[in-house]
Amino acid sequence: MKRKPLMGLTLGDATGIGSELVAKTLESEDIRRMATWVVVGDERVFQQGLSVAGVTLPYQTITNIEEVERDDQVYFIDLHNLQPDAYTLGRLSAESGQATGETLTYVLKLAQQKKLDGVVYAPINKEALHSGGFHFQDELHFFASLLDCKEGFSEINVMGDLWVTRITSHVPIKQVSSLVTKERVARIIRFAHDTLINVGYDKPKIAVAALNPHAGDGGLLGTEEIDEIRPAIYEAQEQGIHVEGPYPADTIFLRLKTKPFDCLVSMYHDQAQTGMKLLGFNKGVTVSGGLPVVITTPAHGTAFDIAGQGIADPGATEQAMRLAIKLAGF
Repeated sequence: MKRKPLMGLTLGDATGIGSELVAKTLESEDIRRMATWVVVGDERVFQQGLSVAGVTLPYQTITNIEEVERDDQVYFIDLHNLQPDAYTLGRLSAESGQATGETLTYVLKLAQQKKLDGVVYAPINKEALHSGGFHFQDELHFFASLLDCKEGFSEINVMGDLWVTRITSHVPIKQVSSLVTKERVARIIRFAHDTLINVGYDKPKIAVAALNPHAGDGGLLGTEEIDEIRPAIYEAQEQGIHVEGPYPADTIFLRLKTKPFDCLVSMYHDQAQTGMKLLGFNKGVTVSGGLPVVITTPAHGTAFDIAGQGIADPGATEQAMRLAIKLAGF
């Protein structure tokens, strides 16, 4: 009999909707049967999430991963690292950011030691994480540092059958053009290709977005397409990668509707995320790709504006959990 996957699950930033989302997803018997889930965090925060969600969920509190049996039981490792009276729902908290970083460190180390098959984390807040003492560009670089991964990693988003990654991510827009280099574009195209091959695609088809309006209009509106992006595409094609572009960004998602591409390589964060979130805000998943540990999260934020109201949609969290299991090979 094939063994059941053992998956880690964190509550995200306590001031947002994370604990509510975890409560709502674990309420599903189907989700509970797919894996043995080990929730890691502060049990008091989890209890708050259960209350907000209006969910009653049986679970077993344990002190370490060795106590887990691979069954349909939900387990909880209580780190006792954040009291609910130390923060306010819907407001940024350095204390919550510190606890978030500590919890992620704990669970990722378990995965690195092969004691978990993968990790799903509920939405976190980058500013809170930084305020809490974890001074990284974003969570991806935090994970890479923690897992001693120097290169070859990037974020990739998944929406149904469409995968989307980007040349630049969490950087100011004024820095984007300087980072769009042939070498970087070629590397991310290869990353996208290799990622899709690893998850079962035979010959993934990749579309590349342009940086400038109208794909630069032959150099009239910018030369990055001519000098950097197109040469990288040609290089990838010579290596046998099925990749096309660069296509103007304002029509790229319309093109994806009419021509079957498996993956989009965009140039910067909002160029990709705007289209993805319009396609289905409650379905998108972010994968921290290229790391030695399977890590997924819903592709949305902490939603401070609705924290504590019990109305958060768990759809993307459920998809993140399902995808993590698939990426872990189950």
